Amino acid sequence: MKFVDYVTITVRSGKGGPGSVAFRREKYVPKGGPAGGDGGDGGSIILEADPQLYTLLDLRYNRHHFAQNGQPGSGANKKGSDGEDIVLRVPVGTVAKDKETDAVIGELLEEGDRLVLAQGGRGGKGNAFFKSATRQTPRFAQSGEEGEEKEVTLELRLLADVGLVGFPNAGKSTLISSLSAAKPKVADYPFTTLEPALGVVYVQEYESFVMADIPGIIEGAHEGKGLGDRFLKHIERNAVLLFVIPCTSDDPGGEFATLLNELGAFNPELLDKPRMIVLSKMDLIPEETRAAWVEMAAETFEDDVFLHPISAVAQVGLEPLKRALWAIIQAHRIEEIEDQERLP
Repeated sequence: MKFVDYVTITVRSGKGGPGSVAFRREKYVPKGGPAGGDGGDGGSIILEADPQLYTLLDLRYNRHHFAQNGQPGSGANKKGSDGEDIVLRVPVGTVAKDKETDAVIGELLEEGDRLVLAQGGRGGKGNAFFKSATRQTPRFAQSGEEGEEKEVTLELRLLADVGLVGFPNAGKSTLISSLSAAKPKVADYPFTTLEPALGVVYVQEYESFVMADIPGIIEGAHEGKGLGDRFLKHIERNAVLLFVIPCTSDDPGGEFATLLNELGAFNPELLDKPRMIVLSKMDLIPEETRAAWVEMAAETFEDDVFLHPISAVAQVGLEPLKRALWAIIQAHRIEEIEDQERLP
């Protein structure tokens, strides 16, 4: 199935039905009084988060969604039927924005979350509603409220604990396929990965986390070069950023600095996230010289950093990497819980 993470749709909620002007007419009941029922409410357009979905593909080919109008009220105080709501299922992690103002309408972060994009119009009151001691035979009723119509932009931002960041062909896809059951395309040429991939990494019983393989970034990505910043938004919700730098790099520290610059240019808040650095493809370096090479690579970084040398192909260094990532993720989750408890 094709991965679609951005789509614009047109939604229109239903108009409320008009109230009725009617009077009670029964044999032997003189002056029965007003009996006009209320109009029904118009249908609404609602988003619902579905964990079984991972793409907005269905909405790309069905971009217009118009809900039913409410039915008019009738005599004998009968209320008109409400218009049927339209519920659009979208992946967890979807953000809805008003296309005209770019204002965020809301986001769906958990299974079953619902968001009303366009509220249906309220039905009008029938003349029975307006009866009073001083107005016993009202001969008027309300018309229903108009519905809402707008263009809405839907963006999918993947929810993952760890986001893999690196240049094309750095070994990200090989790493996630070695740590999880994800099977992204792997080949020896750049831009093999053209869409994000998610994988669940098992640490031990009742301990696991989600890792996202983000398509490769190049210098100038935030300006639209390469695949541009199309997939950078998927990194915004990651708890940890895992930078993957291959041992074939002539300047590992410079490559890391370039990646940081691209993230910062896209969203400065990304620089505040916890991060780790792995040196991939270590199987290409003879085992007896690996330690010396890692020490030499560390000297190219401006600050003192801890490097994790790994080989996804040879399954070297993966277990310590998983546990190091899990420790950071646990600390992040505890911090989130404490922040929620501090909220009033």
